[in-house]
Amino acid sequence: MKYTKNFYQIKSNTEIFERLQVERKTIGYYDLPYQDTTDIKEYAATITKKHIVVLGVGGSSLGARAIYEFLLPSNNYHKDLLFLETVDPLKINHCLKKVDLNDAQFVIISKSGGTIETISIFKYLNALVEINASNCTIISEAKSTLTKFANDNNIKTFDLAENIGGRFSVFSAVGLVPLAMVGVDIDNLLNGCRRVADSFFAKEGYYKPIIRKARFLVENKNKFNINIIFSYSSLLESFNKWYVQLWAESLGKININGTRQALTPIGLVGPVDQHSFLQMIMDGVRDKTVTFIKIDDLKDGSIIPKTPANKFDDLAWECAEGFSFNELLNMQADATIQSIQEQDDIPCDVISIRTVDEYNIAKIMFSYQLLVSCIGAFLQINTYNQPGVEYGKINLAEKFTQTP
Repeated sequence: MKYTKNFYQIKSNTEIFERLQVERKTIGYYDLPYQDTTDIKEYAATITKKHIVVLGVGGSSLGARAIYEFLLPSNNYHKDLLFLETVDPLKINHCLKKVDLNDAQFVIISKSGGTIETISIFKYLNALVEINASNCTIISEAKSTLTKFANDNNIKTFDLAENIGGRFSVFSAVGLVPLAMVGVDIDNLLNGCRRVADSFFAKEGYYKPIIRKARFLVENKNKFNINIIFSYSSLLESFNKWYVQLWAESLGKININGTRQALTPIGLVGPVDQHSFLQMIMDGVRDKTVTFIKIDDLKDGSIIPKTPANKFDDLAWECAEGFSFNELLNMQADATIQSIQEQDDIPCDVISIRTVDEYNIAKIMFSYQLLVSCIGAFLQINTYNQPGVEYGKINLAEKFTQTP
């Protein structure tokens, strides 16, 4: 008797954990929490320019931006960090109005060294101000043409290992160098990563919540194929964008069975999206999971003041007076969570971030990287390539060759 099949069997949790242990030997992001940051910190301390301008797109900028914009409102950084990640000329020139180009350090980031958006902006800026060894840092693979350019012009370089994909590179030089330049505590970032990695790969067993969640999402991927993050703080808006790229580019693949996977990420911000997308979640098709993210302590005690007698008597919500905005935000989150839970048929979970610091944002970001790796292993796909993205690059190159 001969037997063949055209389907794949979902592996056990133990098998997935063992697969990730094997991946650690070849996929570079797993080792980033344990790196020595001495060279980065010593170099960053020499940068005296007021503006740190990052030229990068996708994984070359989204992670650092997520961390910086999470930390910015509660820190007094003496330098500005600006991200140029589009070739939209209106956006580029609007951003540059805020920058003294003669007091700027340009950080050029491209894993391949040939990203058209990054190189085009690089050339444009160089036409406005000379970019050279005195005001430029380059981060790329050691063998790239961008690194060769840097070496030929005596520009400081940081190498990005070939086995670290862009969307998994936030805790490499890609993220750590520009963040260190503005004063972010990069060692505390890595402390958060190590806490998660050590727990996940602990000798006594795997970090169960991550694998359990991954398994649920894969086993129910045909019913719940839209995965929503609902972040209750504007500090997490750029984190949402980072999550969307990490999730979509890693998991939108064809698996070993030749089946197209459809785990679609959506990032929402509360309370703003309570007034829009929440309606779709509550009364729309039951094809969504929701992860709520709350921040316990926003490090801001601003209070909704008690008002003078008679001034606001005709306005609502007198009961909210005396509460902090932090409390109001989390009460709104809790009310929305309760509304979802009472439906009984919308899978949801809640992540609480203790406070606004490097350690806590790194913990959630590294946890999501591990979650994506787990889901990819369950789906039996290549989590770390992006063939669909490469098609677009090829087609773009052909358009330039066809242009007279």
